[in-house]
Amino acid sequence: MTRPAKIITWTLASLLLVLVLLVIFIATFDWNRAKPFLNEKVSEALHRPFAINGNLAVHWRREAEEGGWRAWVPWPHFTAEDLTLGNPDWLKEPQMVGLQQVDFRLSPLPLLAQRIVIPRIDLKLPTASLKRLADGRANWTFDFGPKDEQAGPSKWVMDIGAIGFDKGQVAFDDQTLKTRLDVQIDPLGKPVPFSDIVGKATAEKAEKQGAKPQDYAFGLKVKGTYKDQALSGDGKIGGLLALQDASQPFPVQADVRIAKTRAIIAGTLTDPRNLGALDLRLRLSGASLANLYPLTGVTLPDTPPYQTDGHLIAKLHEPGGALFRYEGFNGRIGDSDIHGDLAFVSSQPRPKLSGKLVSNQLLFKDLAPLIGADSNAQQKARGGAAKQPGDKVLPVEEFRTERWRAMDADVSFSGKRIVQTEELPFTDLNSHLLLDDGVLSLEPLSFGVAGGKLDMQVRLDGRSAPMQGRARLTARDLKLKQLFPTFEPMKTSFGALNGDADISGRGNSVAALLGTSNGDLKLLINDGAVSRSLMEIAGLNVGNYVVGKLFGDKEVKINCAATDVGIKNGLATTRLFVFDTENAVIYVEGTANFATEQLDLKINPESKGLRLFSLRSPLYVRGSFAKPSAGVQAVPLALRGAGMVALGIAAGPAAGLLALIAPSSGEEPNRCTPLLEQMKAGKAPKTVK
Repeated sequence: MTRPAKIITWTLASLLLVLVLLVIFIATFDWNRAKPFLNEKVSEALHRPFAINGNLAVHWRREAEEGGWRAWVPWPHFTAEDLTLGNPDWLKEPQMVGLQQVDFRLSPLPLLAQRIVIPRIDLKLPTASLKRLADGRANWTFDFGPKDEQAGPSKWVMDIGAIGFDKGQVAFDDQTLKTRLDVQIDPLGKPVPFSDIVGKATAEKAEKQGAKPQDYAFGLKVKGTYKDQALSGDGKIGGLLALQDASQPFPVQADVRIAKTRAIIAGTLTDPRNLGALDLRLRLSGASLANLYPLTGVTLPDTPPYQTDGHLIAKLHEPGGALFRYEGFNGRIGDSDIHGDLAFVSSQPRPKLSGKLVSNQLLFKDLAPLIGADSNAQQKARGGAAKQPGDKVLPVEEFRTERWRAMDADVSFSGKRIVQTEELPFTDLNSHLLLDDGVLSLEPLSFGVAGGKLDMQVRLDGRSAPMQGRARLTARDLKLKQLFPTFEPMKTSFGALNGDADISGRGNSVAALLGTSNGDLKLLINDGAVSRSLMEIAGLNVGNYVVGKLFGDKEVKINCAATDVGIKNGLATTRLFVFDTENAVIYVEGTANFATEQLDLKINPESKGLRLFSLRSPLYVRGSFAKPSAGVQAVPLALRGAGMVALGIAAGPAAGLLALIAPSSGEEPNRCTPLLEQMKAGKAPKTVK
């Protein structure tokens, strides 16, 4: 035998001898004698009391599931009974974890390479009390003491493959989250196949990706509070948590209610050691999307009751921050459908929400909560704190601007069809919402209305107190016959509505913004009609009275209606407000106070030529927006034509309104042109034919 061969032989023999001696030692040693030493060393390392109070034993068994030659090699199985782990000294409660029994098997050969390989640990009847104080100290964070710089890092490495568990109880108390939960874990008795919970298609998709999820083995029950809101729920989980194989999916299912929000999930968790990723079907429902903010930190608007169903994918260790994607979801908000994809990334300096949403049919009433314009009963149902006073029309519920700086957003929304009532269809809506460091922009916010377009640009700066806001509106070619499809005289009209508005204000509600607003409003209507029945369709009781006094019960054709209103500090004042009808020109002058919600308007009719027009006194409309009143002025007109006093100052507004007249399409000339041209020249309007 050569010298190298002898060296190799002796080396292998020595290693085999050491291994045999180690096996004999492990098999024959009374491990209970080592408990005091183990308890002391573990307690010293963890800086808290640890104890194996019961029996500590080792048994040698072969593992058939290992396959190959490993199936014929005995493996040492360790069993420790009645284990306890105490709390750090800053907690009054003495015990953090208790275990009735721990079983684990050790791979002998890796010990030669200074690797402690434990393929599996089984925990029986675990109990745990997890606590975190308001100052951030948590009992699940261990203090291993100062590092020994001279000794350097330990050469020993521990690998734990999987953790199995039994019936158990976990109490969780986190003062930083204002959360207290009690979780009970019980065996299901009979495992539930993964496909029975998530569906056959989802289960087959998971298998095709190379990792078959295990069956559900344990049931969960949870009760307590989360962020000071009542929480209850139940669910199911697998029986073996794989720690080393990050691709091995761990099945989870839960049905949880937090206050008025309900979440149902079913799917898998992968890489549980690092809480790496989630792949879940998520059904979410609740009284309002805004209620998700205290639970998730995601800023969403007030809405009617909602429900959604989609695919939630979470990647929690992305370089740019944890990423959550809610893909292909479908649902309803109020009576409107909603579909789309959303992504939320925990980026810096603020997290960001982005995505695209679509509604095939969106009801106007479901948009009302966005500006606090829903009823008190609806506000209460969705958890709103503000109450709309009975004598106020403008919404007083405040925008939650303190939430706007919690995240950024870039979301587009498309409503393919919008309806207010079945008689008044809005064709579509397109909007692009941007939220950047507390500044909310809707650019554009575009509606298709009655064959025309209503375009808006809205900017609300939530960084200032009170909030500053500005809205610019442009209405073009809104067809009157489509605006009032049930009003017979309008069905043959070629008329249209055009308008512009530019309004800015300060305040945290719609009422406050308008109550401090400054700006301009211009409106032009040509070739229309008016009657008491139209006022009834519009629900305007005062308008019904005024039209009845002016025209009786007959329908009257309107050649042109023109309005130019200036707004200063919430007070809207007419610069020009005129109706040109077949028999008369009607002038309206006065104010509308948005701060006090009071009207003070005078309506002066002027008969054309020698045509008979019975009313010889002006009308008034006064009172609150909620309950206006109308009547006839007590003092008769001193002179015919008194309404023309304002003509001298109407020339400028008339010239401005001419810009709203679109070029004629050839069907009919715009009837507002001659009226405004005459007023621009300072002349009394004549009969328009």
